[in-house]
Amino acid sequence: MRSTMLRAAHFTGALATFSLWASGIGLVLMTVFITWQVFGRFVLNDTPTWTESVSVIIMGWFIFLGAAVGIREGYHLSFDVMLHILPRRVRKILHTVSDTVVIAFGGGMAGFGLQLAQQTWSSTIPNVGWPVGVTYLALVFGGFLMVLFSIERVLRRFAGLSTVRFADIDNTDGD
Repeated sequence: MRSTMLRAAHFTGALATFSLWASGIGLVLMTVFITWQVFGRFVLNDTPTWTESVSVIIMGWFIFLGAAVGIREGYHLSFDVMLHILPRRVRKILHTVSDTVVIAFGGGMAGFGLQLAQQTWSSTIPNVGWPVGVTYLALVFGGFLMVLFSIERVLRRFAGLSTVRFADIDNTDGD
């Protein structure tokens, strides 16, 4: 199982890297679009109407993709003060419970996000002409990645591999 998880980590690592790059590019694009909107409004006296809608859509993507990668890398929000005084075995159990809750949450995000996207696909965003459902696709992909990365964390833990900061995928301290 160990060697399988190490091979899988290369795939999910590439997926996480792609997600981070997409998030970073989205953040830069959003900044450019909002800057263009401000320039157009105050300098050209002609506000581009599409920039705000597209920026909000991009913001959803970089937030949810970045959150999923944060879960994979162990940077997500947690209250772990008590965990430092517990025995290692109990810590592993509690981390697995936490990852299981994240799997349920991510699954809910993906499932309900898909329902929202389907129900709003026939409506269009007026100033862009895109289906409103596009705005909810970030929930679907972000939720899917949260589920995938959390399952990976649980399986890595059972294989005796590290789940903290996957940059070092060969670290076998089991935390």
